[in-house]
Amino acid sequence: MREQVVRPLRPRVRPTDPHAAERLAALLRREILEAGEQPGPATIVCVGTDRSTGDALGPLVGTLLEQTPVPGLTVFGSLRSPVHAGNLADLVPTMTRAAQQGPVLAVDACLGNYESVGSVLVQRGPLRPGAGVRKELPPIGEVAVMATVNVGGFMEYVVLQNTRLSLVYDLAVLIASAVRLCFSPAAPQRADAPLRLP
Repeated sequence: MREQVVRPLRPRVRPTDPHAAERLAALLRREILEAGEQPGPATIVCVGTDRSTGDALGPLVGTLLEQTPVPGLTVFGSLRSPVHAGNLADLVPTMTRAAQQGPVLAVDACLGNYESVGSVLVQRGPLRPGAGVRKELPPIGEVAVMATVNVGGFMEYVVLQNTRLSLVYDLAVLIASAVRLCFSPAAPQRADAPLRLP
């Protein structure tokens, strides 16, 4: 009989939590440090398109970060210049060069079960964009940030088109705020620094 490996559930963060930005920033720092990186200069790739409400999460995050730039953070993907299935492969060499200076975070919307809708999940390892709509795209980054915008499992394209913009916007604001906190000069920068979850 094969030994069963039980993985701990990764915490999800919701915009309704009054400490959501701080919690998400701490999770981001933890995953960056455990990936062997430091939260210094970094690259964030915000995947999605402004042509679909549910899939606009990434470009919204990128736009919010461009409006209030974070020193040392290079942003790919915004409402004006989205990173999506049509141009992702072409941008990989440019993103790879930028990524040589520090960790790469990748942000995307995803579909999930009913209980996870409206939450953000952070995990170590590359983001696999397009997986929810059965597309084969290059994996991106060392840390993935995924926001569950709607329920998956049936007619994914239609579901993404009919996702509430208010939910997507709230999730984008939360992610952008957490990224700013994570890379702020006051954030813990060492692997042995305490990471406090409020």
